[in-house]
Amino acid sequence: MDTPLPDLAAPPAATAPLIAARGLVFTVGAASGEVNILRGIDLAVEAGEAVGIVGPSGSGKTSLLMLLAGLERPTAGSLTVAGHELARMNEDALARFRREHIGIVFQAFHLVPTMTALENVAVPLEFAGRADAFERAEMALAGVGLSHRLSHYPGQLSGGEQQRVALARAFVAEPHLLLADEPTGNLDRANGAHVMELLFDLRARFGTTLLLITHDPALTARCDRQVRIEDGRIAPPVTAARR
Repeated sequence: MDTPLPDLAAPPAATAPLIAARGLVFTVGAASGEVNILRGIDLAVEAGEAVGIVGPSGSGKTSLLMLLAGLERPTAGSLTVAGHELARMNEDALARFRREHIGIVFQAFHLVPTMTALENVAVPLEFAGRADAFERAEMALAGVGLSHRLSHYPGQLSGGEQQRVALARAFVAEPHLLLADEPTGNLDRANGAHVMELLFDLRARFGTTLLLITHDPALTARCDRQVRIEDGRIAPPVTAARR
């Protein structure tokens, strides 16, 4: 029987990687049979590191982030994130794990349309039982330049403003790990650049570990290193030719 692990809020040991994946396999069923999405991923990411995840569409990048967030379960292999073996955790424990450790920003903003910007950002803190949820949410929105939009609903905000609300929500609980999946994919160049400046600024301020899926080489260059996924496997690094 699955049992929750204790002390989910505790940070991982300083000597252990924040992410340790070994032989990670993810297979899903389809009408034509099983589809092998991830085919044996070995990955270690140190706390505080920024890693750009690149590769062609359909290569398994988003599936990897879903596994790291505990939103999907691996078919085989081991996966430890922030000191916790995700395969050993039941759904309640995984939800608490995400609340304590993970921030997520998607290409789509995933804001609750019937909640104001302030309410959207306060939600994860309310679930955590924080009495200061709205005070902290207001501070988080101020940090992304949206103090004047607290009472606005998502439908009253531009795309760039909605993604800034999503950023504030992702960082409000100061997660150990931020997973960002093409966060500028629905934005024009100017808004995309603004959102990414905020993301990297917030990441630096909180010392957050970042895994960023992007097709933008300029964003990848801002990360500490790049991991390329092809056909469900991590491709060998490309060594630049010496000039």
